[in-house]
Amino acid sequence: MSPGHPPPDSDREHPLLLVIDPAARAVDGESVRIAKDVLCAGASSVKVCVPDSAEEAERALAHRGRRHPVVLGDDSALLRTVRALHRDRTLGEAPLALVPIGPRSALARGLGVPGQVLPAARAVLDGVERELDLLVDESGGIVLGALSIPCGTPVSRTAAHWWTPVEKTARSLVRTLTAPIPVNGSPPPQRLRVEADGVLLADLDQPVREVSVRTSPSGVAEVFVRRTEGAEHVRAQARTITVSGRDFRYRADSAVTGPVRTRTWTLEPSAWRLTVPRR
Repeated sequence: MSPGHPPPDSDREHPLLLVIDPAARAVDGESVRIAKDVLCAGASSVKVCVPDSAEEAERALAHRGRRHPVVLGDDSALLRTVRALHRDRTLGEAPLALVPIGPRSALARGLGVPGQVLPAARAVLDGVERELDLLVDESGGIVLGALSIPCGTPVSRTAAHWWTPVEKTARSLVRTLTAPIPVNGSPPPQRLRVEADGVLLADLDQPVREVSVRTSPSGVAEVFVRRTEGAEHVRAQARTITVSGRDFRYRADSAVTGPVRTRTWTLEPSAWRLTVPRR
């Protein structure tokens, strides 16, 4: 993953395709208006797309021509856009920009996009391109930030909060259960086979608590296998990671997928470019 560098010409001189996510319009129309005003005033040419569906947004992206895509929306809108461009094999043709609008923007902030509307809109006009790696699985799924296998049915934050009083009640009523009740929604260990570039990191006879994978500035994926208490954790770097086991689920960025029995993720270095502020 290379450091950010200025584009050949300022984005002020490039025509933009402004894709306004329907959810962003619904939750914060005022922020959408502000971002649109800033971008239309600062760019040489702006075409505004207000799609009613993901399919309509994908059609606009496919017919954007030389325009640089700019998404007004949250992490979900960013992921849909990257997925659509990657599927069409046009992800590397032009830098992508995002103005975060919506409740979920932690991924975008982690990639370097400002969390506030005005700084993010200004970065679209005056920022630099940052090359980023991509994790792609054999089913066409992508990972921009991090991948984790919780080794059990993932519990949402709301569900975990709800589980706490239930757990206390269960503990007081049932003292003879042989299987311990998960604490704070922590999933039980799971038996997984984990391979990194063909090197075995964990096998089915070695229960693990969690497997996490994320891209790194070194251009390879960092793999961390957290074993059960008392066992040594394992770290590795790899371009290809394969996990297999009995009906496991995994979290790719903010989405939970599964159950599956095997999945292979391959790192695509410098697969896409994101516009971020100048340092």
